[in-house]
Amino acid sequence: MDAKAACAIKPVIALKPKSVTVNGVEIPRAAISRETQHHPARKPTEAWLSAARALAIRELLLQEARALSMQPAPLTDDEGRRETDDEALVRTVIEREVVTPEPDEATCRRYYTQNIRRFRSADLCEVSHILNAADPRDTPARETAQRRARALIESLAKAPEQFGRLARDQSDCPSREVDGNLGQIGPGQTVPEFEQALSAIPAGTVHGEPIASRYGYHVVRVNHRVEGRQLPFELVRDKISAYLAEHVRRTAVRQYISVLAGRAVITGIDLAGSNTPLVQ
Repeated sequence: MDAKAACAIKPVIALKPKSVTVNGVEIPRAAISRETQHHPARKPTEAWLSAARALAIRELLLQEARALSMQPAPLTDDEGRRETDDEALVRTVIEREVVTPEPDEATCRRYYTQNIRRFRSADLCEVSHILNAADPRDTPARETAQRRARALIESLAKAPEQFGRLARDQSDCPSREVDGNLGQIGPGQTVPEFEQALSAIPAGTVHGEPIASRYGYHVVRVNHRVEGRQLPFELVRDKISAYLAEHVRRTAVRQYISVLAGRAVITGIDLAGSNTPLVQ
């Protein structure tokens, strides 16, 4: 083996995972490897560490459930899927040992007031466009599409009533069959770069610049805009309550696991500050 090859494999050897144990119970490496599929990460070692933490926490909770003489009572969902005994024990120990209060009316109203902008219905735009298609990897085609779009915008500045005809004659989008009309568009219904540009276009006007997207260059007219409205507290109270209750529950679960980890003997993995989403 030459020196370059030797250098290339040294980091892999250095990152070989240690044995992971919880109060003397070893977490098999094969189990950790299988668990990594549920923990996507930029690097394999990050996925392995996240999987190892999850299984160590699971073992910690199982040991606590057994120490408290809990018996598994697996649940079955509407599709007939049944919990394993271990899953039932983990759920049971959390439900019995981590008790959190439900948020009261005042807490929910305070959250609503402090985050008032979150509780609006989405703006809707009725939009028409003329697409000059071009592959993002084809620079000459992109430049040509941009020039075509600018020429169309200049024409429409002089004769805006020609939008429908130009869309029928020149658009590369199937919407040309209906004069380029895309109908009402809300959040998430178009590609982000297109959606972001819509907010800057006054209703009843053609945007003065071509809008670039992964599909090409668009000549865009916002025909009509329906502004979102503020949702009343009564309409979103249950959603706020559920969100706050879940936030408090997750915080309490992390604290409970931290207490268990603090009095356990754990090797091969550090559970301090772990945000591994084991308990759902």
